[in-house]
Amino acid sequence: MASMNVRSGDTVEILVGGSENRGKRGKVTVADPKAGKVIVEGLNLVTKHKKPRSAQDQGGIIERPRAIDVSNVALVCPKCGKTTRVAHVLGENGKYLRSCKKCGAVIDTKAEKRQVKAAAKRTRKSTKKTTTEE
Repeated sequence: MASMNVRSGDTVEILVGGSENRGKRGKVTVADPKAGKVIVEGLNLVTKHKKPRSAQDQGGIIERPRAIDVSNVALVCPKCGKTTRVAHVLGENGKYLRSCKKCGAVIDTKAEKRQVKAAAKRTRKSTKKTTTEE
């Protein structure tokens, strides 16, 4: 089991494959670290011929997204918009966060939101203390 630098919700660019998919960007809907694969929304579509199993069930040709190996996609930095590799930097709370190698921006949006909330909470507490002391 290997860890992946791509998580669900990230924007990625497809690096390899047919001319219809290479270079396109999309949002990761499913990330499977055990298999080392990701499913990108609206990209790498395959057609599946579905046979109707009952009178009410409708058959036909269905397009479904197919999993791509994580090595064939590159993470897109939300700040600079470039494809980048991931660096791991130590955050304020002692946990490592993903960051862009090109611009240095932190990619972990959930961690960013938590840090901003915690900082806002600390400032509110400190302003309450100063107002009650006066």
